[in-house]
Amino acid sequence: MGTDSNGWNRARGLAVKALLFIGGALLVKRLRKSTTRWDHARLVAQSLTGEKYSKDQASRDPDNYFNIRMLTCPAAELVDGSKVLYFEQAFWRSPQKPFRQRLLMAKPCPKELKCDVELSTYAIRDMEEYKNFCDRPKDQRPQPEEVIGDIGEHLTTIHLKRCSRGKRCLYEGSSPPGGFPNSWNGATYCTSELAVMKNSEIHTWDRGYDDDGNQVWGQKEGPYEFKPAPTSCFSDMLSPLSLPPLPPMDRRIEGSFILQE
Repeated sequence: MGTDSNGWNRARGLAVKALLFIGGALLVKRLRKSTTRWDHARLVAQSLTGEKYSKDQASRDPDNYFNIRMLTCPAAELVDGSKVLYFEQAFWRSPQKPFRQRLLMAKPCPKELKCDVELSTYAIRDMEEYKNFCDRPKDQRPQPEEVIGDIGEHLTTIHLKRCSRGKRCLYEGSSPPGGFPNSWNGATYCTSELAVMKNSEIHTWDRGYDDDGNQVWGQKEGPYEFKPAPTSCFSDMLSPLSLPPLPPMDRRIEGSFILQE
């Protein structure tokens, strides 16, 4: 009788475990299905937000990459729910002097496209008003209604898809075939690629091409890799022992996407 009882208890325990496993799998599946189109847009916007640096990449390959500070923060929200972010890049030595300022807009992809998030880049009508936007108190920045009014020329759009299981990224995508018009440094069009990584890194790769398809600006080796700033970032950056020699200005500019306008 004791043996039968133990066998029954063991069988019942296995059955309960199986039910819990199946229930957990169904819950995960349901959660995945319940992720709305707007949830994806919000997640991409949140992943882009914050202070990130390409310091590690610049240390590994100083001939091809610079230590760039990328700073992004929420700026406004449209009536349809689209998230508008302010984005700027600066050399880490002079974060108060951004060389690139943009407004980004994240929203769900149009239903006819096979993607999850549409991320568009816009020029700013008065960039000087937005310099160091994210570093300033909210009452000393352009307010959301002003931001919406200052959205300027559309520059690029990237269509992002959720990454397949097993990949290091959460979302990845690129500009449509043929890219977008661009005239900087002899280019006629440009392309953009973006990956949102699981470890909160952002990988970006912008390149410009001429009429013959020759690359005339941008990195040739691979994307820039921006990692979230550690809490000690500024103290590390300002240490005299951590200051590498400045590269010549002509090398800094030549072929570098970060200065593309």
